[in-house]
Amino acid sequence: MKSACAVALLVLASASWGQSRIYRCGNEYTNNAAQAKKENCRVVEGGSVTVVHTQGAGSSRASTSGTASGTTAAATSRGPASAQVSSSQQQVRDNDARAILQAELAKAQERLAVLKTEYNDGQPAKTALEESKPELYQARAADLKARIARQESDVQGIERELSRLPGQ
Repeated sequence: MKSACAVALLVLASASWGQSRIYRCGNEYTNNAAQAKKENCRVVEGGSVTVVHTQGAGSSRASTSGTASGTTAAATSRGPASAQVSSSQQQVRDNDARAILQAELAKAQERLAVLKTEYNDGQPAKTALEESKPELYQARAADLKARIARQESDVQGIERELSRLPGQ
């Protein structure tokens, strides 16, 4: 992986704006036609592109946004100092993250409990339609089982994320 990675969101500008063409060279973007020709790059047409470059601990960020009819470029630079967060700010962020994850965990566990109750250990209550069509009952039971498995996986994932947070 290159030390600088580019994520793109670009738009070709209309002729009235006089914007040069944007070329994609693998994972990199350029508006230098000579370089693009030399490297066999492709012209980017339509859509929008944002390019974010990262280098080690510090990062610089360049973003380009616009519409299909025009492009506006804005670049901002962020040094390592702006990436630093005081320990008290980080603790507040961690506490917020923990509160959000705990709320999500409670919701996920509640949904899991409802699904397990409905599943009734593999014997969900049959509806009138399912009495006459057993294939519908089997399909609903299989769907409930799959939803329970997904919900259990969600609960485990949230618990893993909570365990990764510092301070507990």
